Amino acid sequence: MIRYDLICDRGHSFDGWFRDSATYDAQQRAGHITCPTCGSANIDKQLMAPRIPAKSNTRADEKQPVFSAPASPEQRALTDMMRKLRRHVEETADYVGDQFAEEARKIHYGETAERGIYGEASLDETKSLLDEGIEVAPLPKLPENGN
Repeated sequence: MIRYDLICDRGHSFDGWFRDSATYDAQQRAGHITCPTCGSANIDKQLMAPRIPAKSNTRADEKQPVFSAPASPEQRALTDMMRKLRRHVEETADYVGDQFAEEARKIHYGETAERGIYGEASLDETKSLLDEGIEVAPLPKLPENGN
């Protein structure tokens, strides 16, 4: 597999994985590669830094630098909206930790006062809540939280 950093004619950056360079070339010629942001099929490869594997004698506790391309204006706006949403929930709802599913049921069935809550729930707990008709939604993870 080969990964290319791609860019559309409107400046949206994204990446694509291909079996080999010939596969990329064939898909690009056929117009099968489109920008996920705007749908443009006018795509080019961006300049990429080669991936050089770590030396075998490198210590495991040595951290490798991580580089990231600057976010597009659309990505920055979306991240800002996610920050505002998360901050609003954290400021206006009660944190119930790993008791989220239990507390959501109590609220839904009128066993405790209705209020906004947030916390943690497993995938199985979340599915069970949804099956019972209890509306839940995940809070977005932010880039600075190790997403």
